[in-house]
Amino acid sequence: MNGDIRLPEYTVSMSVYAGEKPGFLRRSLESMLEQTHPCRELLLVCDGALTEELDAVIEKYCERFGGRLRPIRNERPIGVGACANMAIEAALTEYIVKMDSDDIADPRRCEVQLRYMARHPEVDMCGAFIEEFDSETGEAISVKRTPVKDRDIHIYARRRNPFNNQTLVYRKSAAARLGGYSSIKRCEDYEFVVRMLASGAIGANIPRVLVRYRVTPDNLARRRNLNNTKSFIAVRWKIFRMGYSSLADFIIPCAAQIALFILPASLTGKLYGRFLRK
Repeated sequence: MNGDIRLPEYTVSMSVYAGEKPGFLRRSLESMLEQTHPCRELLLVCDGALTEELDAVIEKYCERFGGRLRPIRNERPIGVGACANMAIEAALTEYIVKMDSDDIADPRRCEVQLRYMARHPEVDMCGAFIEEFDSETGEAISVKRTPVKDRDIHIYARRRNPFNNQTLVYRKSAAARLGGYSSIKRCEDYEFVVRMLASGAIGANIPRVLVRYRVTPDNLARRRNLNNTKSFIAVRWKIFRMGYSSLADFIIPCAAQIALFILPASLTGKLYGRFLRK
């Protein structure tokens, strides 16, 4: 109980792959397993075989937190979307809390979000702001704000993801009705959110930083690569063909992504920091 509101149980959905740094995973797990409103279970879906160092971290936290941390093993990589679907299928609760394996949650993150959803039972998806920070120094870089109200979320979603993915909480029943995440390899979180909204799901964002997002030197490089650019365009084309967005909504963000891909890194880094990060 929290005041006059009974906070609902929830399951944390997190995936990890062999390239993750053990220290990053450790901090992320700890931040989610030490929430003021504890999860019923944290499902850690392993996207393929992991390193000995990562396995050691998982074993340590399984011992420390008892049955609340449950690894789900896959011998081969299956992709982030498929990992999320495994968590949806395995979750024992209606509310699923997303988290990335290298970010850090505020200790009250789940308490704040689950209280909001308990008070607003019409809401199917709930996110929050994130603070980007330099992974090497720990210094804050910027706050990424997303639209707060459902109407603004629907408008924003025509061009960009209206939720910071690592803050998303959603209803299992609503996601299961849509068949969960699709099989695309990149931008799966944005495509999932749009299908949810298009199906009538109601969204909200809490105007408060609840997760710290780790920025490393290769963040921008990943955004600039060819495969990411192709996926970026393919997903927005799919959303346009669904009738959710206009032709302008398709062209404008795709033009910005193409510019990010072809322009020199020294220039695109400045453009990303000033415009695309916001």
